[in-house]
Amino acid sequence: MTAQELQSIIAAGLPCEHLNVEGDGRHWFATIVSTAFEGLRPIARHQRVYAALGDRMKTDEVHALSMKTLTPAEYQKNPE
Repeated sequence: MTAQELQSIIAAGLPCEHLNVEGDGRHWFATIVSTAFEGLRPIARHQRVYAALGDRMKTDEVHALSMKTLTPAEYQKNPE
């Protein structure tokens, strides 16, 4: 899997105002900015991303994914 493929999968399952994915093919880091995160605690935000990935985490297609999940307002205060 490439960073672009992973980015496309996340974007297809979650409305993103900003999305950046970096990694080495097994270990990934994503910065995800979405209005869908408003009012959610961090664990619920991550669960939304995992839902967008479907079974890819379970099948090891995506081995590890670290995330920074922000609302647009949070991102405005502290961009990458």
